[in-house]
Amino acid sequence: MNDVDDIVDGLLGEMGLCVGYFLERGLVRFADAAAVDLVVVQVDADGREYELLGDAARAWLEMQDAARADGYELELVSGYRSVERQAEIVRRKFMRGLSVEEIFAVSAPPGFSEHHTGRAVDVSTPGYAVLEEEFEDSDAFGWLCENAGRFGFTMTYGRGNEYGYLYEPWHWVYGGV
Repeated sequence: MNDVDDIVDGLLGEMGLCVGYFLERGLVRFADAAAVDLVVVQVDADGREYELLGDAARAWLEMQDAARADGYELELVSGYRSVERQAEIVRRKFMRGLSVEEIFAVSAPPGFSEHHTGRAVDVSTPGYAVLEEEFEDSDAFGWLCENAGRFGFTMTYGRGNEYGYLYEPWHWVYGGV
């Protein structure tokens, strides 16, 4: 066992679950990119840094620049996220009284989030609520659908996705060109 396994097993134990529950659902475990060199791609007004792996960072910045040149603003609202941070997010929802089903319809369990890889981004655009389905109504989303593949990004959690997550038009992952 390592620290990541301890975090995952501890939280899931608190919730009355085990890793097998998620493996049976077809979820994939991801290594935490914390030990790899992450690149800061954005700092928000509050000083929060958003990080991605090198290739994903370059591709994100190129895609963001291309969108801007075409008149669309893509805002990064999440990038790399540690297993520990994912556990905090899930624990907070559990402590608020959300059911396991509600939590894991919208959040990956720690150890299973694409954000751990440093290749996933959550995207928004001005005038639209962050991390809400309404993002799909934006012109920026239309631009992403037409152009993200050129930069190596795909939307993982479309409608009816195989992982059982609700539709996330804001979540894109870099897989290379």
